[in-house]
Amino acid sequence: MSSTNTEPMYAPFFGVIGAASAVVFSALGAAYGTAKSGTGIAAMAVMRPEQIMKCIIPVVMAGIVAIYGLVVAVLIATTLDRDSYTLFKGFMHLGAGLAVGFSGLAAGFAIGIVGDSGVRGTAQQPRLFVGMILILIFAEVLGLYGLIIAVFLFAKAN
Repeated sequence: MSSTNTEPMYAPFFGVIGAASAVVFSALGAAYGTAKSGTGIAAMAVMRPEQIMKCIIPVVMAGIVAIYGLVVAVLIATTLDRDSYTLFKGFMHLGAGLAVGFSGLAAGFAIGIVGDSGVRGTAQQPRLFVGMILILIFAEVLGLYGLIIAVFLFAKAN
């Protein structure tokens, strides 16, 4: 620790954990949403193979959740500095990473469950498609809420 910096040497650790948790948890949610929706698409494709491209929307929406975590992780990583990084910034960045990571995890779970059931139901009754899309939007918004809070916390730290 230098004589001009009174912050502890381990302050950037919390920022790094925030960046890592943003990517890891949101990617876990996206992976679950993709896998769960993908199994529904495979089951649906047996009955109606012409609707595969139409029912790929849940997989795309699950992938967007991972992008939220990536954006926050990049924002945090660009401010990491050994000399001028404060403990306050570290805790704020940890909170930002956890906010977007856990909300992305929850959104991915919701997208996966809705996507699986939705595409299977759409194969049997095509009029369910619009309802499935609306519920998927509500599930995706959960991840967006975490992104908004994470960006707000990031902005307050800097």
